[in-house]
Amino acid sequence: MRIVWPLAWTMIWVVGIVVGVQEVATTGTSPQQNAKSGQPPGTFVEKEMWAPAPMAFPNGLDVLEVYVSRPGRHPLAVLTHGTSNVEQEREHVTPWSQLGQALWFARHGYVAIVVVRKGYGKSGGQRDSNYGGCRARHGTFEEAGRASAEDLKAVIKFAQNLPEVDGTTVVSAGVSTGGFAQAALVADPPKELKAAINFAGGRGGDGHEHNCDLNGVIDAFGTFGREARKHGTLPMLWIYSENDHWFPPAMARQFEAAYTKGGGVDQFVLEPPDGEDGHHLYAHPAAWSEAVEEFLRSHNLLPLGEVVLPAPEPPKIPPPAGLGDKGEEAWKHFLLGAPYKAFATNGQGEWGLAQGAFDQSIADGDAMDRCKKAAAGNGSCSLVARTAAAK
Repeated sequence: MRIVWPLAWTMIWVVGIVVGVQEVATTGTSPQQNAKSGQPPGTFVEKEMWAPAPMAFPNGLDVLEVYVSRPGRHPLAVLTHGTSNVEQEREHVTPWSQLGQALWFARHGYVAIVVVRKGYGKSGGQRDSNYGGCRARHGTFEEAGRASAEDLKAVIKFAQNLPEVDGTTVVSAGVSTGGFAQAALVADPPKELKAAINFAGGRGGDGHEHNCDLNGVIDAFGTFGREARKHGTLPMLWIYSENDHWFPPAMARQFEAAYTKGGGVDQFVLEPPDGEDGHHLYAHPAAWSEAVEEFLRSHNLLPLGEVVLPAPEPPKIPPPAGLGDKGEEAWKHFLLGAPYKAFATNGQGEWGLAQGAFDQSIADGDAMDRCKKAAAGNGSCSLVARTAAAK
């Protein structure tokens, strides 16, 4: 069995270039939800595009747009990634890795756009980390944060020209260095920005609760707080986890203290431990959904009110033979998963799944490796489904 992920190559004059468009199963909205929301059921659209940005040569920024096709224009949510300490992973950043987070905002009535910042993945230009930080030859953390924020501003400007976007209401969110970027964005915000969400934000962490220049990061947050105050009281939500090994609670509280002392406004939420490292809390929307909903509600930023559109439904494609209950559930995740993706099985109940990979070869290799590890020598694993670009 082979799943083909078609890519449509089209020019959007002036604003950008479409790389690939995916329409997912209809939402299956219930009549009760329709009556409450006043909206007919729609289709999830997942569209990878190039967004223009200054100095992002040759193509611009690699972005993913996700929304439910419904009448009218809808507010914008801009999302962005963190920064791995592994160079190869920096080279392989893909906006599809945040499909789950983008779907969360789409189901709440937003047009979500995931931004791969300059120099990461396929995006052109010089990385924000080159402007300052632990490994930079010059510059400061503030300069690195501002460089990140400039990419977000460029994508906001790009998105305001899209027919489905109401560009007068924008929410921004990011994780780790992308969370740090939110504080930099609020320090010099576009007028349309209504709120920003910092998931486990910071710079200079090593994953072992140390920081290469803790005072430098604290000073940067203080600077952003002072600058934010000049623009009013734009709200921020800061979410960290009790077992974050990159920016542990004590460190995160120092960041917040500097930011608020400078004059910034934030709501700080410390979530319970999440897995082995709470720094990855952002990857699990169920863990932060309630806190984000409450924050957006308090600022009148839930476009559909209390309605949450149903999740997309997987295609009716039967699973490979021999999978147990967990394997069949994984198969459903595969069918809805982001490209590039692959599914491998040994035909005896063991399986391996990869999705949201930078390219197909990485997805294939990861799925096979996970299947072989699960099989532990019992049977031979083989790929049974994968994505491939249409020719």
